[in-house]
Amino acid sequence: MRKAQKKQAEDFIVLLGQAHDEIKKVVEKRNIQAALQLLADCQDGALSLGGLIERTEGEGAEVILLLEEYCEVLYQFYTQLSEEESVNIHKEYKKLNQSLTRIRNSIKNEIKVRQEVVFLPYKASMWDSLESVWRAAKEDPDCDAYVIPIPYYDRNPDGSFAALHDEADLYPKDVPVIHYQSYDFENRKPDLIFIHNPYDDCNYVTSVPPFFYSENLKRFTEKLVYIPYFILGEPNPENQEEIEGIKPFCLNPGVFHADQIIVQSEAMRQIYIKALTEYAGADTEKYWEEKILGLGSPKVDKVLSIKKEQIEVPEEWLQVFQKSDGSWKKVIFYNTGISAMLQHNEKMIGKIQNVLQIFKEHQNEVALLWRPHPLLKTTLESMRPKLLEAYRGIVEKYQAEGWGIYDDTADMDRAVVLADGYYGDWSSVVHLCQNAGVPVMIQDVTVE
Repeated sequence: MRKAQKKQAEDFIVLLGQAHDEIKKVVEKRNIQAALQLLADCQDGALSLGGLIERTEGEGAEVILLLEEYCEVLYQFYTQLSEEESVNIHKEYKKLNQSLTRIRNSIKNEIKVRQEVVFLPYKASMWDSLESVWRAAKEDPDCDAYVIPIPYYDRNPDGSFAALHDEADLYPKDVPVIHYQSYDFENRKPDLIFIHNPYDDCNYVTSVPPFFYSENLKRFTEKLVYIPYFILGEPNPENQEEIEGIKPFCLNPGVFHADQIIVQSEAMRQIYIKALTEYAGADTEKYWEEKILGLGSPKVDKVLSIKKEQIEVPEEWLQVFQKSDGSWKKVIFYNTGISAMLQHNEKMIGKIQNVLQIFKEHQNEVALLWRPHPLLKTTLESMRPKLLEAYRGIVEKYQAEGWGIYDDTADMDRAVVLADGYYGDWSSVVHLCQNAGVPVMIQDVTVE
């Protein structure tokens, strides 16, 4: 039974108890018709309560038998009054209350509250930011957990919505997903909703449908929880420069609308608290302290849980990874991000070309696994359309030559686990690799 439903059942008991008090009063005043009506109302209330419990707990719930006994007490009392028999009101009042107490205790002690928890990822490649939380919820016998991938729009340069993408079929096979249009948020009202997209209408590149903006989701749940889809370098909470650098990640709609925020560490929690307090005022500090928890990132949980030998490596990847004698080359995870591209433009295009050429020349010893940010192409379409043709040409040439891997799948963790080293732009992937013990080297666009 859901929390709200159990409260509804407990409220029924309170109303029935109040009706008992009123029955006693009107019988003592010899207003028999009023007493009969109240007894009939109690019968209807008990039947409604029984229907609620049968829907959630099944017909075999012990409290159903107690409700039947209660209805029999009501019927006997009603019969005595309607036939104008002499009634000992104190005795009958006690019998009603004793029966109701047994029902109350049964509901309180025997009916467990089940939580309904909904996870709303919007990019399959970012699912790892919620996955370990979902797995814990799935294993909880008192919890019903649902994964509902929500679609997202690309944005045109003018900010209007363009193509709609639905990545529901890209999730791991052991993650059952529900179509976003088949879940009735209005009537189900889940106890918790988890999100990893904090931007609402403030993202220039993509947008989830407005229904799934954090501001709207709050209407349908007791607790909206935001977990960032990224991890950052561990900050120094006493360093004002670092606070300023992290502020843009803190001041997003999802942070303000969420009832709880879970960040990667206690140090990051302190940064969030300071940044948000500076923004909202000194009197809000306690509010942020209670709202933000530094419990760690599920992204780290996910990557640390995967063993290299457990990974199913595609056959076409093996042809790139393996030498002629069957041994593996060194695998380098090459990551190109959004920020570097937007900052350096044509220089970044040239840098990528140079990097690919160098790795091509050393392909017999080193295998390159190039995994661009999943929204890089979409970002270029929206914000740097003049660079799009050149970038697309580089990708198509690289894929056609076949000497390296181009990884645009939803499984980013596989690349981290397979990698012997990381080379590329600063991003949250850097910190994930560091947590996984993968050596990291940051590319410098000014060095050819």
